Amino acid sequence: MEWFELGPFTVFDVETTGMSPALDRIVELAAARVDKDGEINYFQTLVHPGRRIPPAVQCVHHISDAMVMNAPRFTEVGYEFLDFARGSTLVAHNARFDLGFLQESLARTGLPLWDGRTLDSIRLTKTLYKGLPSYSLQNLRRCFNLDEDGDEMTAHRAGADVEWTVRLLKKLCLELISRGS
Repeated sequence: MEWFELGPFTVFDVETTGMSPALDRIVELAAARVDKDGEINYFQTLVHPGRRIPPAVQCVHHISDAMVMNAPRFTEVGYEFLDFARGSTLVAHNARFDLGFLQESLARTGLPLWDGRTLDSIRLTKTLYKGLPSYSLQNLRRCFNLDEDGDEMTAHRAGADVEWTVRLLKKLCLELISRGS
């Protein structure tokens, strides 16, 4: 059995103006949909948050106010994302954070909430690999050698974090298959 046959999966990540889904806003949304035949399609967009991005937050994800000035608002991309993910399991590394922002943004803009399955890659990693010193995506990149030759991806950008989470998900699914789970 191939790992992607356990899907379809939509691995997603958001970058935001802060840590509170109620008070802060999404500034970037990226996803990779892995279908049961192994085909992978991508979705990525900057999002105009309707407010300034705090300088301390810009230092984390390197997304500036100028970069999102002409980006679409969440109302324009939310439905498109839901359509992209429809019929799959949403996967995020620390799903509570990403799903919290997604659901709050959908509710705020009057779009339907995500009502499908969701998988947190941190929880699955903790189940399969107990006792690691850290379950951060950056630590798991090193621990499981998730980087590939030529990778020039920047941590804390949604597209890069999605790609590393897809690689992690592949490893986790292969481990589940090998254990007969």
